[in-house]
Amino acid sequence: MQAKPREVACPRCGTHALFSPNNLFRPFCSERCRLIDLGAWANESYRMPDTTPPDPESEAPN
Repeated sequence: MQAKPREVACPRCGTHALFSPNNLFRPFCSERCRLIDLGAWANESYRMPDTTPPDPESEAPN
């Protein structure tokens, strides 16, 4: 008995995509979605907020 390939939502557009070796663009549904996501990383569109409190010693008064 062969396992049914798992379907996942494309991280870019949300359509269903097969998560298997047959899908060359996994987890994306297409090359287009993969390239759009890669471009967003290259343009630094994905950012994590800096929650580190400022260091009082590094901020010297003028």
